[in-house]
Amino acid sequence: MKWQVLVLLVLCVSMALVFPLHGGISGSAHDFSTANWNFSGEICITCHTPHNAVPDVEGGRLWNHQLTDATFVLYSSDSFDGSQTIGQPTATSKLCLSCHDGTVALDNFGGFTGGTEFNLLQIGPDLSTSHPISFTYDSALAVIDRELYDPKVHPSGLGGTIDSDLLYKGRLECTSCHDVHNASGAAYLLVKSNAGSALCLTCHNK
Repeated sequence: MKWQVLVLLVLCVSMALVFPLHGGISGSAHDFSTANWNFSGEICITCHTPHNAVPDVEGGRLWNHQLTDATFVLYSSDSFDGSQTIGQPTATSKLCLSCHDGTVALDNFGGFTGGTEFNLLQIGPDLSTSHPISFTYDSALAVIDRELYDPKVHPSGLGGTIDSDLLYKGRLECTSCHDVHNASGAAYLLVKSNAGSALCLTCHNK
């Protein structure tokens, strides 16, 4: 009987390794290990490095990629009550835009800045028609807006609240909806599936 339990345990572990419950960066849209411009063949090095990292990068641990210095056209709407707190992209959003704004090459990492490989999924520097980012999302905004949940108390669906799981220092950033490391395995590198608009309805109460 003991050997049967052992065999079952080995099979379960093997299946977990072959068919992981979650995604991962390997094989995702952010896996550049096989790109012809990534001579190292490493996955992490295009964004991170253990040595000689770019100094003073907010939200980017051991950052290795050239940062964008573009000035962005910001989201603006008379119907959005958080517009007054929107500024130029900060922290994790600026890191995302350093590949997605079309001004910095993908292969500009490790101190190299003469790259020619640009992201095909370019957002560009005009963010006026995209979902607003880099704005304060707090309880006060939820009261004023009335179509947003209170981020301090409303669950994210990921184990904690919107504030604890999705916001960066109380601000909504690109990483509020997207997980660059693809931990969830959801489409479009989302933090969780948007089937039935589930991700949208995490924050929006309509």
